[in-house]
Parts: sequence; structure tokens; C-alpha cells
Amino acid sequence: MFMQLISVSGVGASTARMMLSGMRPDEIAKAIIQGNTKQLESIKGIGKKSAERLIVELRDKLGKHSFDSAGGNNSVIATIDTDAVYALIALGIGKPMAEQAVKKTMNNITADASLEDIIKQALKNL
Repeated sequence: MFMQLISVSGVGASTARMMLSGMRPDEIAKAIIQGNTKQLESIKGIGKKSAERLIVELRDKLGKHSFDSAGGNNSVIATIDTDAVYALIALGIGKPMAEQAVKKTMNNITADASLEDIIKQALKNL
């Protein structure tokens, strides 16, 4: 999700981190697929134009994935894991070190931890 967010013009790494801190990846995807600009605007740093741009550029990409609650848990966990690695890479950490830190963190963290918590703990594990 992190890489998809930063692929949108005007959305940088800090804005993507802010979005993922404010909402779960599946909530962001659902808001984008449904075209819910109000929900996206509720995130700090996202205005009306940015919300509309996110919807236009990502709706088709995210529409291919199913984010329903029935099978969403494993895909969300995998997404959070991957997003954490990409966030660490965006902070200048090498991919092998980032993957190792996130893997160690995922073994020692609760299932309801947010992306922000995972990134913080992974940084401590470096």
C-alpha cells in the first residue's frame, strides 16, 4: 500500500506514512475504491484535490484486489509487513536490513499493532 500511495503525484513518503498511521491499509483501499473523498480528507495532510487524485490514480489498481473482511486478515498482515519494509527503505535503510528488522518485529508484536508501531519497533531492532 505504501508504494502505491507514493506513486500518486503529490503524495510523498511522509504523507503516505501519515495516511497509514491514520487508517488501516484496507480502510484506505476501501475508501479509494468507493470514491469516498470525505474519509480520505479526514487524514491530516490530505485535502480535497489530493483525495480526488488518489481515487483517480489508484481506484483501478486497488479494485483488482478484494479487501473484504472474510479473507482480509492474511492479506492485511502481509501488506503491513511489506509496507513496513518499504517505509524503512524510504528512510534510507537497506532492503536486507529492513526485511530482517521487520521479520524480527513481526515475531514479537501483537496482531493488532499498527503500521506505525511496527516501524518504530523495527527501527529499535536495527
